[in-house]
Amino acid sequence: MTASFPALRLRRTRAADWSRRLHRETMLTPADLIWPLFIAEGEGAEEPIASLPGVSRWSVDLIVARAKEAHALGIPCLALFPNTPGALRSDDGREALNPDNLMCRAIRAIKQAVPDIGILTDVALDPYTAHGHDGLVDGRGYVLNDATVEVLVGQALNQAAAGADIVAPSDMMDGRIGTIRAALEGAGHHNVQIMAYAAKYASAFYGPFRDAVGSRGLLKGDKKTYQMDYGNAEEALREVALDLAEGADSVMVKPGLPYLDIARRVKERFEVPVFAYQVSGEYAMIETAVAAGAADRDAMVLETLSAFKRAGCSGVLTYHAVHAARLLG
Repeated sequence: MTASFPALRLRRTRAADWSRRLHRETMLTPADLIWPLFIAEGEGAEEPIASLPGVSRWSVDLIVARAKEAHALGIPCLALFPNTPGALRSDDGREALNPDNLMCRAIRAIKQAVPDIGILTDVALDPYTAHGHDGLVDGRGYVLNDATVEVLVGQALNQAAAGADIVAPSDMMDGRIGTIRAALEGAGHHNVQIMAYAAKYASAFYGPFRDAVGSRGLLKGDKKTYQMDYGNAEEALREVALDLAEGADSVMVKPGLPYLDIARRVKERFEVPVFAYQVSGEYAMIETAVAAGAADRDAMVLETLSAFKRAGCSGVLTYHAVHAARLLG
């Protein structure tokens, strides 16, 4: 600092709107947004999700309409999550390997209708298992690491063959990034990106998402043996380092706002693209505050999304993507 008050008045540059805009350090645009969408069976079907006010599951034909809407607003990428019918869920999650499953049908339909929009796909077994876990379990209910990775590889290849641009392993199994990367290379999918859920915490903020994919009532126990302890930060840096060394193109921190410190530390340590997921519980809290008259939706959406950018994130997965894109114009 080379000057002091009154020669230096920091409020000078805040005095007018044009000046505040001119001096803004963090810029948010629709290009920073990824829109998570939930897929349902049927045709012309919309299924509102009670715990996620304003969010629905959409049949494949209506998912295509959502993709066209996103593209028109300048949103570059969609994240897809299926609600697999109960009859197709099994202990081994075999429906994840079906080339005509709900996810693959949605990928192909979107790519045919809106070829220029990016598609990010979830690589994990919880939408397909009868027990609601992200992997295969043994007789004690423990999620098996190496056996799960074998299935995840098949799932990632299945999605890549359908046209996925980014596969995003969210399972938190050790070693899965390197194995998936090798399989993608071997199958000729050289340009399919991997966005690793590198720092995914065992969080209380995921409840509405589990409603959306139909796994909440199925889940036996919790996910603390594979998702991270929310008290740990150094461990997150180790997880990120491993995933990058194994071939991840970008990494994700999940949840979002409660873990901005992790996003900042990852960005400063590794200088790689970092994404955050503003998860279902975060979205629901904003909507609940708005419904109670305690907050202004527009202001909260833009402020929270800007916080991710300010922390160093390249982009944000958010259920408010379309609302934010319209505000940003």
